[in-house]
Amino acid sequence: MFSEATESHSREFTAPPSESKMRWFVCFLLFLATTINYMDRSVLSLIEPLLHLPFMGWIPGVSATYQDGYHLNYGHIVECFQIAYAVGFLVAAPLIDRLGTKIGYAVAIGLWAAASLSHSLVHSVLGFCIARICLGLGESGNFPAAIKATSEWFASEDRALAVGVFNSGANAAFFIAPAIIPLVTMRFGWRAAFLCTGTMGIAWLGLWLLFPYNRLRRGLTTTQSDLKRVVPDVSGKALYGILLRNRGLYAFSIAKGLTDPVWWFYLFYLPMYLNDNYGLSLAQAYWPIVIVYAVSSVGSFFGGGLSGLRMKRGHTVNSGRKFAMLVTSLCVLPLMLVPHMHQLSPHNAWPAVGLFALAAAAHQGWSATLFTTPTDMFPSTSVSTVVGIGGAAGSLGGAVFTALVSHLLSPHPLVIFALASFAYVVSLIIFHLLVPRIGAPSIGDKAPYFGAEVDG
Repeated sequence: MFSEATESHSREFTAPPSESKMRWFVCFLLFLATTINYMDRSVLSLIEPLLHLPFMGWIPGVSATYQDGYHLNYGHIVECFQIAYAVGFLVAAPLIDRLGTKIGYAVAIGLWAAASLSHSLVHSVLGFCIARICLGLGESGNFPAAIKATSEWFASEDRALAVGVFNSGANAAFFIAPAIIPLVTMRFGWRAAFLCTGTMGIAWLGLWLLFPYNRLRRGLTTTQSDLKRVVPDVSGKALYGILLRNRGLYAFSIAKGLTDPVWWFYLFYLPMYLNDNYGLSLAQAYWPIVIVYAVSSVGSFFGGGLSGLRMKRGHTVNSGRKFAMLVTSLCVLPLMLVPHMHQLSPHNAWPAVGLFALAAAAHQGWSATLFTTPTDMFPSTSVSTVVGIGGAAGSLGGAVFTALVSHLLSPHPLVIFALASFAYVVSLIIFHLLVPRIGAPSIGDKAPYFGAEVDG
C-alpha cells in the first residue's frame, strides 16, 4: 500500500527552504487564530444547558430524552453554521489565493469576530440561525489561509508537524473555553460569552496586521516550483478546470467529507451527550471535556510528526503520509464501544470519556496529515482553493451527519457511533485507490505520479 519511490525523488520533493526561526512564530500566530476560531464556534455547545429556554422549544418538566422540538431546533442551528461554512469555503478559499495569505486571513477573521459578537443580540431560533450563518461564512477562511501559510514557510517534511501544531489550537480552545465561558456566563449571562470570544478575534486581527508577513516570508521551495507544472498560476474558471480533472482533489475532498463530520459531532454534541446520558452539568463536564481535548492535543502533535519522522528515515512522502493515516484511522475504531460503556457503567462517564479522548486524538493526527496532502500535490498558488473545496465537502458532510445525529442519537446511538468509527478506514481506502502515489515529480520522471496526473 505504501510503495517506495526513488531516493532522488524523495530528495527532490523534500528540498528544504532556508531555515528561519520566524516560521515558528508564524505557526504560533496560526495556532492562536485556530484557537479563537474554535472558541467562537464552541461557545454554543458549552452554553447549551443554558439554552433550555421557551424560545428554543424547551418544555419545562420533561426529560431531555423527549425534548424533540428543542433537539431539532438546536440541530437546525448547528446545520446552518455547517452549510454556511461549506459555502464560505467555496468563496473564501479562491479569494485567499487571489488576495494572498495576509490580507485574506485578515478579512476572514474580521468577519467571523463580528459575527461572534452578533450572537449577543439574538432572541429567537431564527436569530441564532442568522448569526451562525455569518459565523460560518467568516470562519471558513481559517484553514485555507493557514494551510497556505505552511506551504509558504515550511518544507514538506515539516509541514505536517506545523499543521499539527497550529491545528492543536482546536484542542487548546477546549482548555480555555470551558474555564472562561462558565465564569463569564455565571456573572454576566450567556450573551456575554459571545462578546468575550469575539473580542479575542479583534485582538488577533490587530496583531496579524502589524506582523510583516509578506516582507519576511521565504521563497518557493523546490517542491513548490515543481508543482507549478501540475497547476499553472491561473485563477477563476481556468483553475477550476484544471483542478476538477485532478484525482487528488477528489481524494482529499472525499476524505474530508467522511471524517470531518466526526469532529463536528464531538464539537457540538459532546457536552450534550454527557448531560443527557450522565446528568453532567456544564461545570461538572469541565474536566471530562478538558481530558478529551488534552489527549487530542497529543494526537495532533504525534500524528502531525509521524509522517515527517518516517520521511526523515528515508521513506517517501507517499509512505509517510499514508502510514500516519493508517495508524490514526485504526485508533478511531474503539469509538463504536461508547454506547456500551453507558450500559455497563450508567453512572460513571469516564469509560466513555476515555474512548472519546482516544478517538479525538486519532482524528487530530489524521487531520494534521490529511491537511498536508494538498501541499504535497498542488502549488501554493492553488492550495487554498483545494483546501476550500475539501473543507466545503467536510462541512456538507457534517451537516448531513448532524441531521442523522439529531434524529438517531437518542433512539439508535449504535448506528451513529458505528458510522463515526469506520469513516476513517473507508476514507483511507478511497484515498489510496484514487491516489496510489503522492509526490511531486522529479525531473525526467516518466512514471505516473499523483501530483500531475490528470484524467482525460
